[in-house]
Amino acid sequence: MKTTRRRFVKTVGASAMGAGLAPRLVLGQAPAVAGGLVYDVAVVGAGVFGSWIALQLQQSGLSVILIDAYGPGNGRSSSGGQTRVIRIGYGDQEIYSHWSIRSLEMWRGLFHRSGRASFFQESGVLWMARERDPLTVRTLETLKKLGVRHERLMRQELEARWPQIDFGPITWAIHEPESGFLMAFHAVQAVVQRARKLGSRYLPARIARPAATEGRLSTLRTSRGETVSAETYVFACGPWLATLFPEILGERIFTTRQEVFYLGPPPGEERFKIGAIPVWVDFAEEFYGVPDFKGRGFKLALDRHGPPVDPDSLERIVSRDTAGHILDYAARRFPSLKGSPIIGSEVCQYTNTSNGDFLIDRHPQMDNVWLVGGGSGHGFKHGPALGEYVAARINNGGLVEPRFSLATKSTVQKRTVY
Repeated sequence: MKTTRRRFVKTVGASAMGAGLAPRLVLGQAPAVAGGLVYDVAVVGAGVFGSWIALQLQQSGLSVILIDAYGPGNGRSSSGGQTRVIRIGYGDQEIYSHWSIRSLEMWRGLFHRSGRASFFQESGVLWMARERDPLTVRTLETLKKLGVRHERLMRQELEARWPQIDFGPITWAIHEPESGFLMAFHAVQAVVQRARKLGSRYLPARIARPAATEGRLSTLRTSRGETVSAETYVFACGPWLATLFPEILGERIFTTRQEVFYLGPPPGEERFKIGAIPVWVDFAEEFYGVPDFKGRGFKLALDRHGPPVDPDSLERIVSRDTAGHILDYAARRFPSLKGSPIIGSEVCQYTNTSNGDFLIDRHPQMDNVWLVGGGSGHGFKHGPALGEYVAARINNGGLVEPRFSLATKSTVQKRTVY
């Protein structure tokens, strides 16, 4: 069913509205009181999903308010951190490859318009494989089918091109030369800035748990007692989704601790900088890495789900056990990094669904509420395409892709999306 658009009540000057300033909020229960605004859409969560949803809705002509407790790309969010990989390969799961292609185009467009071209680095992405590795074989077939530029490189070619890597049991690889990495929290802030420039409002506030009124959500209340009213509500608040909707998501969203490390190469060692080595992925051992960019260090991380955590209270200090695991792998795969120090680290979280597919669906009891999340460690790259998809559902209606539905989200984790 197509959503009815309701324009906001204008109570502030046009110049202030054009500047993207946050308006005065609706106080009390009546949305149309003097000094208040009623929005077409309120988006809760200013991470990569929420910010792109807000931008796409604003560009479609709706009035949008974007709300976040800690700020766009903040250190507690799943969208925080220095970098995120963007790749096209996804085995045989073509929907994610299509979304990656579309998202890369949109990321490039945003950065070009905003003069932030460096927020995407075309470093290339290298998929390491062992013999008939099923995931990489399926990825190769999909890249061919979709006409994505790529190379299949055998062991001798790999050693000649990247001698700083000890490939060990790796016998071949796929190289995506036009993929790379995004400057994560900077990219999210750029999206929010663009949305605000177009007229979206941004409100720094924590939202109280929503309460339905006759099958619909009428207002949101902040922890300070303010009230925000909208025709449609989108909750794209990552690990806080389960907190706001514990009855339906408490056992279907799994928030896990993830640790990232930055190693300092030896003095004068240039082979781990961008341009000398691509982003690389070793799915068999669940490691991935990003080249040293602007002296931040050579990034290594485990793409393995950690223990469950609370994003509000999680201490962002890395563990000795994981650090040891990282250093052991680095010494084996990149011999000249043996003995290199850890010069930086981050503790973030994945917000996982049971199998890694995203959650994009209407609330089962509130027909004007959308639940969007479950990036599951691979969602950042897809922010633009996901925002476009959600905006189209809100503006034009239409069925939700079954794999994104709430009904397909189990209470038992069994990862199938990598």
